[in-house]
Amino acid sequence: MYEPIRTNSVHTVAAPTIPRRTRDEELEFQLAGHLAALLTVTDELLAVAPSSDLGHAAELLSAHIERLRHGKAPLRLQPAAVTGDTAEDRVTALHRRAHALAGRALVVAASRQDTTGAVLSAQRMDAHQAALTAA
Repeated sequence: MYEPIRTNSVHTVAAPTIPRRTRDEELEFQLAGHLAALLTVTDELLAVAPSSDLGHAAELLSAHIERLRHGKAPLRLQPAAVTGDTAEDRVTALHRRAHALAGRALVVAASRQDTTGAVLSAQRMDAHQAALTAA
């Protein structure tokens, strides 16, 4: 009485065409992104208030990002000239932003069980917190 359906249903889910990353690959990608953002803020801080501690931290961050990206060095741009804000306000805002970024990196590094990344992030959080309390 009824004719059988000869075509596929429009409701059938097609196989995914986008290659998926594993959880560890996704966490690695996220950690590299958070550390790259932290490196950018660190470079901005270096431009406004140079210090050897920030220079050393930037090199450590750059090396860890390079490891996460399998030998591909992060792109480091020269920060733009500061306009509008006073230098002290700018430094305080940058330390706050860096502290928040280091916190995000710490969470991802801990989730990924990346001890080096977690220690580096925690050290940066401590350094930026100390700079904020000193200001």
